[in-house]
Amino acid sequence: MFEFLSDAATFDTILDYGKIIIADIVLSGDNALIIGMAAAGLAPELRKKAIIFGMVVAAVLRILFALVATYLLDIPGLLLVGGLLLFYVCWGLYKEIKSGHAEEETDPLAIAENMDKENPDKPKRTLKQALIAITIADVSMSLDNVIAVAAIADGDSNKLIIGLGLAILLMAFAATLIMKLLTRYPWISWAGLIVLIYVSAEMLYRGIFDPGRGILSYLGY
Repeated sequence: MFEFLSDAATFDTILDYGKIIIADIVLSGDNALIIGMAAAGLAPELRKKAIIFGMVVAAVLRILFALVATYLLDIPGLLLVGGLLLFYVCWGLYKEIKSGHAEEETDPLAIAENMDKENPDKPKRTLKQALIAITIADVSMSLDNVIAVAAIADGDSNKLIIGLGLAILLMAFAATLIMKLLTRYPWISWAGLIVLIYVSAEMLYRGIFDPGRGILSYLGY
């Protein structure tokens, strides 16, 4: 019996790490895509600087958010808010996958250049405007990534550290490779979307009914 329970726990752990990896891959690739879009409109010599800035900020924000994510999700009601936020991310990801956005481009710099070709009359933005747009996008995407990983880890510090460490490494060193994979194998994006929907639904359920963190317990039900 104990061996069976041990096997079940091992399977759950492996499943959780699988969910974390898929979520990291899809959200890191999506973050890189948004950085490339935000850099569009910049003069060519400034684009690379803006994209590097975006990657670094995304990595730093994941570290900062990770420091408080687990504690925040323990506050009654915030788990529910996190679930709603992730559902919104899922909706945006679904529209993006369905439209096949950036299906030919697999590099943030190439995305920015391609958007310029599609909109040659688009007014050029300043570096400051681009960096502000990239930072806002990074805050949103990094928060989404951290919430997803923290929800899957569910208080397990090892899973949280490994999951967010992987997300940071992917953003820093493998964003272009990830985008190539997502372009070549669209099923990865769909798998990521399914995982995120599942995590969102689980967060919503726990955010409402969990005895310690659910909104009903906070209201006295």
